[in-house]
Amino acid sequence: MRLPPFWAAIGLSLSAFPVSYSLNSVSGLEHPVLIAVIGSGVLLALYGLVYLPSHSQDPLFYVCMVFSFTSVIDAIIALEEDGYIEGFMEFYMREGEPYLRTAYGIMICYWDGVVHYGIYLAMIAAMAKRKNYRNLGLYWIGSLMMSLLVLLTGSVVGKYGSEIRPAFLLNFPYLLIPIWAAVKIFNLPKTSSLIMANKVSEEQSKNLFRRPLDMGLMGFLLFALAFTVFRGLVVLDCTADTCFDYVYQQEPYLRDPVAYPKVQAQFSHIGSSFHPRTPYPYRTPEGAWWPFLLSNMAYAVGPQLLAYRCLLSPGFFSLAVPQGSEKKLQ
Repeated sequence: MRLPPFWAAIGLSLSAFPVSYSLNSVSGLEHPVLIAVIGSGVLLALYGLVYLPSHSQDPLFYVCMVFSFTSVIDAIIALEEDGYIEGFMEFYMREGEPYLRTAYGIMICYWDGVVHYGIYLAMIAAMAKRKNYRNLGLYWIGSLMMSLLVLLTGSVVGKYGSEIRPAFLLNFPYLLIPIWAAVKIFNLPKTSSLIMANKVSEEQSKNLFRRPLDMGLMGFLLFALAFTVFRGLVVLDCTADTCFDYVYQQEPYLRDPVAYPKVQAQFSHIGSSFHPRTPYPYRTPEGAWWPFLLSNMAYAVGPQLLAYRCLLSPGFFSLAVPQGSEKKLQ
C-alpha cells in the first residue's frame, strides 16, 4: 500500500536527519570537490527515488518532493549553527558552503526550512487532490528567487568571495528550475471568479479617495520607494549627515562586510541585524530596536498586503464579463 503523497513527502524530507548524520560520521569527507560530488549524488538519488515509484503527471510534483528534502537540510544547518543540535552538517559547513555560518546564512536557512518547506507540502497536497496551486506557486517562486539572488550575490562580492567552494554550484539548479517552474505555473488557470460588467465598472469608476485601502497601499509604495533610495545611498557610503547617523545609530548591519545587507532580503535582513553571529558593532543598537523593527516590518509586510488586496478584491483589475453570463471559475 502506497503512502499518500503528502505523508510520503514528510517521510522523505525527514530522512534528511539520518542521511546527514551518517555522512557527517564518515571520516575523510574533507575535500571540497568530494563534498560537491556527494551533494550532487544525493540530489540525483532523491530524484530517482521519487520518480520511479510515482505516477504523477505534474513534473513539479518531483521538484517539490526533492526540494522538501533540501529544505529540511537547511533547517538542520540553521539549528546546528545556533547550537540546538550537533553532529549533522559539520562536514558540509567546513568545506561546502562556509558562508552559511553567517547570521544571514543561518536566517535564510530558517526561511527555507520553515516557509518554503510548508509551501512544498501545501503544493504537494494540492497536486494530490488536483487543486489549483497557482497563487501559492507564484509566491514560492518569488520568495526562492529573491532569497537565492541575495545569497549568491552577497557570497561572491562580500568577504566570503575568496572562500567559494565547488558546492556553491549546487545552488544554481535552485535558480534555473524556478524559471522553468514559473512558465508552467503562469500557464495554470486562475482561480478567481469572473465578475459581472456592472461590478467591474463600479469598481473602476471609484477614484483613489473613495478607496481608503488603496490610498494606504499607495502611501506604503511611496514610503518603500523613498526608503529604498535612502538605504541605497547609505550602502553607497553617502557622506550626508542623515545617512551617516542612520548607518551608525539605526542600522549598522548595513556596514557588515559580508555584503548580504547591501543586497537584502527582508526576513533574513531583520533577523541578521539581531543575531549573535553578527559582530556586535554591526548589530542594531538596543535604543533603535523599535524604529528599526517598525520600518523594516512595514517594508516586509507591505508587499504581502498589496498582493492580498489584489487577490481579495480583483474587480479593479478585471476585464468586464457581458451581463447575463454566470460567474464561473476560469
